[in-house]
Formats: sequence, structure tokens, C-alpha cells
Amino acid sequence: MQRPTGRIEILPNPPALAHHVAEWMTQAALAAQGSFRVSLSGGSTPKRLYKLLASDEFRDRFPWQRVSWYWGDERFVPHDHPDSNYRMTREAMLAKAPVAPENIHPVPTDGTPEDAARGYERTLQKAYGATTLDPERPLFDVTLLGLGPDGHTASLLPGESVLNERARWVVAVSHGRPEVRITMTYPVIESSRRVAFLVAGDEKAAIFSAIRAGNSQVPAARVQPVGELLWFVDQAAAGEGDARGRAQ
Repeated sequence: MQRPTGRIEILPNPPALAHHVAEWMTQAALAAQGSFRVSLSGGSTPKRLYKLLASDEFRDRFPWQRVSWYWGDERFVPHDHPDSNYRMTREAMLAKAPVAPENIHPVPTDGTPEDAARGYERTLQKAYGATTLDPERPLFDVTLLGLGPDGHTASLLPGESVLNERARWVVAVSHGRPEVRITMTYPVIESSRRVAFLVAGDEKAAIFSAIRAGNSQVPAARVQPVGELLWFVDQAAAGEGDARGRAQ
């Protein structure tokens, strides 16, 4: 069965993509009433976005005091580890912007991976105010996702049992990568008013083309949010050959 791919916007290169998404996120947050929850992605493409949000151009416009930050997945490493998504986001954005500490909700990485997954599940359920997700009341306002060359997103890895998990909100993924990872599951990722994939670089062109055709079964292609699905893609990832579009 062919899957809808959502709205696709193609930008010339990674800097243009980051600027476009920074403006889009800022406008969405400003338009929202009350609190605004964001689920973040790791990787080089969102890192450019995070730096831009904390820059002089956006820092004073963005409503930091109303925004709460979460992570769609995390490597099970200490928060100060070079591979930590939390550390990358903190250094790129959170430490440079007027973010209240109570609005930052990293994935715990102490105890066992299962302890961490259960703990983060409780954090999300407390923020949501319920243990069951209602399609009419999304958990997140914006969910940012990346796309791996193998079609994974967050730590929803090809061939892993996490792809079939519909009851748990957060699980540990102990196979498929050298390190253990903690990831939100499909129901939580999809509980968002806007899910936005950020895709840059010609190494993503083949997998993005397959997803764009509408009949791919890779993990990223299976994301069907309760709200809007968007793809922000640079020309290289879209197969349009702009060498400047390679992710740095």
C-alpha cells in the first residue's frame, strides 16, 4: 500500500535549510497559546538549526520561556560524552539561549537502559497528564526527525522489534548499532501537531527518493503523525545535484 509522504520543501543547501526551519519553528512557537513542546533530533543537520536558533538573529524573537525540550532518541552514554545528543544540543543551543532549566528534559542515562527508558516514559506521561495518548490532543507541538541512509529515524532501526512496539512510549534498543540507544516509539513520535524531517546531503538521495515514491517500507517512511508531516530537504538529498547541499 502506498504511504502518503506529506509536504516536501526543497532548499538550496544546508544553511538555507536551517534558516528556513528556524523561521518556521519560531513562527509556530510564537503562534501557539501557552506551553510549546518540542522533540529534538541528533545529527549534523539539526545542529546547524540549533546554533541558528541561539544566534543573534533568532534568540530574542524565539519564546524560550514557553518552550520545553525533549529528545526523540539518545545514545546510552553519559550526558557529557562526545556522542550524546543532549551534549550536542546543549553546546549548540541550550547553553546559549535563555532556557529555564526546568524546561529541559534529557533522556536519563544512569541505571540500566531499561531503567532509563521507563524513566523517560514517566517523564513524558507526566508532561502529557495521562498514560494513554489521545489523537485529538498531541503530546508534541513539533517533532524533529532525521533520516539515515538505511532509512532509520530516531533509533527506529530497520529489522528491530521496536518497529512493532505500540504500547510502550520509550524503549531501549540494544541491537543494530554498536551502542545501546533509548528511543521514543512510533505512537509517541506520531503524537505531534507537526513532524518535520530534516534531510541534507547526497548520501541521503537514494533513500529519500525511495520514500518520496510513496512505497518504501523503511522505518522513516512509516511515520504517520496525527498532525502535519513535512520534509525539509536540501537539493543534494533531493537528487538535484547542488554540491553545496552536502551536510557538513
